Amino acid sequence: MLWVLGFAAIPSAHAQQAPYIDAPLVVTDESHIVVMEYEAWFGPNAITFQNSAAIPLLQSADMQAIGGGYDSADPVVIKQHVRWLEQVGVNAVIADLTNDVSCIFNSKWFVEKYLENAPGDCPVLQADFQSIRDNTGNLYPAWAKLGTPLKLVPQLGGIDQNVLYKDIDGKTAFEKEIEYFGALMSKYPERQVIYEGKPLMLVFLGAAQDPSISDNPLWYQLRTFLKDHPALSDKYTFKFIAGYLDSQPSLWVNPNTPTGPVKLSTEYGFWSWVDRLNPTCTTALCPYYPSYNLVGKRVENFTASIATAGQDGWGCPNENTLPYCSDDALRYGKDQTYATFHAFMEEARALDPIFLILHQFNEFQYPDEGFDVNTNDDIEPSNQWSALSLKVVRDEIASYRSRCPAGPAERPSDCTQ
Repeated sequence: MLWVLGFAAIPSAHAQQAPYIDAPLVVTDESHIVVMEYEAWFGPNAITFQNSAAIPLLQSADMQAIGGGYDSADPVVIKQHVRWLEQVGVNAVIADLTNDVSCIFNSKWFVEKYLENAPGDCPVLQADFQSIRDNTGNLYPAWAKLGTPLKLVPQLGGIDQNVLYKDIDGKTAFEKEIEYFGALMSKYPERQVIYEGKPLMLVFLGAAQDPSISDNPLWYQLRTFLKDHPALSDKYTFKFIAGYLDSQPSLWVNPNTPTGPVKLSTEYGFWSWVDRLNPTCTTALCPYYPSYNLVGKRVENFTASIATAGQDGWGCPNENTLPYCSDDALRYGKDQTYATFHAFMEEARALDPIFLILHQFNEFQYPDEGFDVNTNDDIEPSNQWSALSLKVVRDEIASYRSRCPAGPAERPSDCTQ
C-alpha cells in the first residue's frame, strides 16, 4: 500500500485523464464535470488555522511557530493536494480569491481614500491579502510543473461595492482581478475550463441577493459592467455564484414551500456556492432543499456539501452550547457515516448537472464552519477525520459518474473515471 506523509493514499479514480493533460477542458451541454472548491489562503504571511475546529494533517515547517498548519506555497503541500484531488476524481478546482479584492489590487491612494476605515483592516493586512493572491496565482505554474490533468476556475470577488470604484489608474479592482487571472490563463492555457466557447470565470456574490433590478443591486452592477466592457465579456464566460439560494424564494421559479430541489429563475442564472439540505429534519423550519438552474434541458449547476448550518447558525441557543440547532445538517450520521453528503449526492444523481460543485476542500475557518467536527464541511484530511472524507467523496463521485446517461461527450472519461 502506498503511504504519503504518514497515512495511506486512496486509489486513484483518474485512469483515463492522461491524454488531456496539455489541453483545456472543454465543457458542453453534454458534459458531467465535478469541481472542488479550494482555497490557497494559508501561510506565514496570510491566514492561519488557529480558529478552526480541525487542523489539517499536512504541516509546513514555517507554520510551526504559530501553532501548526501548512503554507499554501509549500511545494510538498501543493503536490499532495494535487494527488488527493486526482484520486477523488474531480476535474477542476475553484481557485477562491474573493475577499478584500480592492485591498489586494488597488493603490495606496485608493486604500487611503476608500478603505482606511473599512472592515477588514486593509492598511494593516494588505500584505497578507496579497500573499493569498500570490499563493492562488502560484497554482498555475506549480500545477503545470506537476503535469496534472486538473484545471483551475478563478473565482473573483463581487462582494464589496468598492470593487467597482475606479483606482487612480482609472481601473476597478474587479477589472484588475479579471486581468490578473486572464494573464495566468493565457500563459497556462492547459489549466483552463472552456465553457460556452470561452475560458470560464466565476464571480462570487456572497449570501443574500436583492432580486429587484430597479434597486440596482451589486450583482446587477457587475453584470452591467461586463456588458459595458466587451473586451472582457467577449473574451471570458462569467457565471455568478452565491450562497444559500435555498433560503431566497424571491429567486426561485416557484416561491412556495419546496418538496425537493428548488429551480432558480433563469432571469438571474445564479450558481450555488453552498445550499442547505436536511431531509431528516421534522421541525417547522424544514425542509431545506438545495437550488439548481436550467440551461436548455440540462441542470447547469448543483452544489453538494459535507455539512450545512440551519437558518440561525450551528449552535442553539448559541454557538458554544449543545445541542445543535434542530435544522442543522451535520457531517456525521449514525456510525460515522456521511449522511448529509450522501443525501446531497443522491439529489445530484437525480439532477445530472453539467457542473457538480463540492463544498469544500480546505477553508478551515471559523465561524463559517461552526464550532466542532460535526459542523465542519472541509474535505481535506485532518486530525478530526483523518483521510475518511477522501474515501467518502471518491466513492460518491464514482457512484455519481456511473449513472451518467449514455451519449457523446467532449471527454470520454467524464462519466467513467
